[in-house]
Amino acid sequence: MHQLTAAHLTLPLNSVVRVTNLETRESVMVRITDRGPFVANRIIDLSMEAARRISVYHPGIAKVKLEVLQSPANLNTGGRWEVQIGGFGDEDTATQVKDKLERRYRTARVLDFKGPRRDWWVRVRVLNDDKQRALQIARENTTPEGGIYLVRID
Repeated sequence: MHQLTAAHLTLPLNSVVRVTNLETRESVMVRITDRGPFVANRIIDLSMEAARRISVYHPGIAKVKLEVLQSPANLNTGGRWEVQIGGFGDEDTATQVKDKLERRYRTARVLDFKGPRRDWWVRVRVLNDDKQRALQIARENTTPEGGIYLVRID
């Protein structure tokens, strides 16, 4: 939290991004080191230090502009993709969603796991890491709790 890092759902890990607060015009360069934010309509989750540098720490959210300065992988092709669904308040609900998705998407790998906040998540990894297929799965599903997110896992 004291480094200039951030979480993003789909940028390759270790990408370097300039984040500019559109209100203050302050900017900071951060390295993408994690996945998230798993909150609707949010595009990046800054470390505490990065948020302080561009006056986002106290308000908690701000409208920002992202510029990818460096990336270890092509942004438009390749990648390993999963659809993350959740978080669910209990393991039984996650297991029921997992079972339903396994029956519906027989060629996909479906996992359920405990999330970071005592919640449960389900991930669907599509055959051949096809991003378009993962996007389709994200669009054609709903969840009783939490959200549905396309996540790059490389």
